[in-house]
Amino acid sequence: MAKSKNNTIFFCQNCGYESAKWMGQCPGCREWNTFVEETVSKAAPGGFAAVPSARRDRVVPAVLSEVTVGEESRFSTGMGELDRVLGGGIVQGSLTLVGGDPGIGKSTLLLQVCRNLSAQGHSVLYISGEESPAQIKMRADRIGEFSSRMLLLCETNLAEISDVIRSRKPEAVVIDSIQTMYNENVSAAPGSVSQVRESTSALLQLAKGLGVSILIVGHVTKEGTVAGPRVLEHMVDAVLYFEGDRHASYRILRGVKNRFGSTNEIGVFEMREQGLAEVENASEYMLNGRPENASGSVVACTMEGTRPLLVEIQALVCHSNFGIPRRQATGTDFNRMNLLMAVLEKRSGIQLSACDAYVNITGGMKILEPAVDLGIVIAVLSSFRNCVLSTRLTAFGEVGLSGEVRGVSMAKQRVAEAERLGFETCILPWVCAEECRKGSRIEIIGVRTVQDVMERLF
Repeated sequence: MAKSKNNTIFFCQNCGYESAKWMGQCPGCREWNTFVEETVSKAAPGGFAAVPSARRDRVVPAVLSEVTVGEESRFSTGMGELDRVLGGGIVQGSLTLVGGDPGIGKSTLLLQVCRNLSAQGHSVLYISGEESPAQIKMRADRIGEFSSRMLLLCETNLAEISDVIRSRKPEAVVIDSIQTMYNENVSAAPGSVSQVRESTSALLQLAKGLGVSILIVGHVTKEGTVAGPRVLEHMVDAVLYFEGDRHASYRILRGVKNRFGSTNEIGVFEMREQGLAEVENASEYMLNGRPENASGSVVACTMEGTRPLLVEIQALVCHSNFGIPRRQATGTDFNRMNLLMAVLEKRSGIQLSACDAYVNITGGMKILEPAVDLGIVIAVLSSFRNCVLSTRLTAFGEVGLSGEVRGVSMAKQRVAEAERLGFETCILPWVCAEECRKGSRIEIIGVRTVQDVMERLF
């Protein structure tokens, strides 16, 4: 009879990379001194175990064409922005991972979700492994009144938590956080790679077996990814990231994985004294405080899923006092900014090689969509020429290496959003102009190249 034996394996605490020996630098994430030794139980090789005859009769493949598909059972969280990101609400029996920087508002958001669900008549269990009941009560008093269907448990032992979930049978469970949970069957410290993996696996079995919707909070590394093994994100049904500057009032909830909906939607929240408040008109919120009569400022339109979002792009271009000009980009790709400035210098004759250049997308948004290329180009030209543009001007379009302005998707929706907010002129790719003019009262200016933009505006 084969006997089990214990082996030691080294795991990277940052990304979960597995190695048979200790290494100073992780080959996966390139971090230094992140490997820890853990003991794992591994059965000796001896072939597959015999399957009982009763189980062999049960395990049969299904015919794909005969499988019936029904509507998944969802219930609303009471927050429209969160429902949008989740695809319409929380799916019964799903496992959702919520990640974000410390202090960004993950616990506050989930506590508000628990309050809304309990007010709707759903039984909710909030499990905390980081805070005491008194600390959670202080935050709850700031949010509002909670119904009697909201239960609180401060525990880190996964066996005790499983017993409570099976006996109480709540409809929704919040785990705050997965790094504090520990499984007695795993001989590793809480927060280690093995503990996080096994704890998530046990919670997944509870969610699917009992039909309980479980939301778990995950800590993030300094790179912004969820701490622990990469398999953690593969196991859950949905992964949500809470983004934003903790010192600013806005927060952005972005879905990066969703088995029950789209991953292109975002939710915008504002942090207030009473908790997180939804921002329904995100474009108007992002443009608050926009300066007037200032060069280097233009409004561009980007798409976040099916939602058009207007953001302000600011540029500052000045002659460099040193031999090497300084370039800096905030909210957009640094290399993309350098590429667009090279296109301007080559195709339009604008001498930018001796100039410092700074580009900033206000509001803390991080936008990588090529549709903001035209906005960056116009902002750089406005600052270089020291020319003030109209505050009722918006632009969008992708700029190619030949200086051409290429078409983008959902141009009609972008123009409609700009018209709704009172903008009077929209500069966009020529190939999209004819379609956007139909039924639109805003002035549409179609451009083919960046040279056309210079002739029209400067």
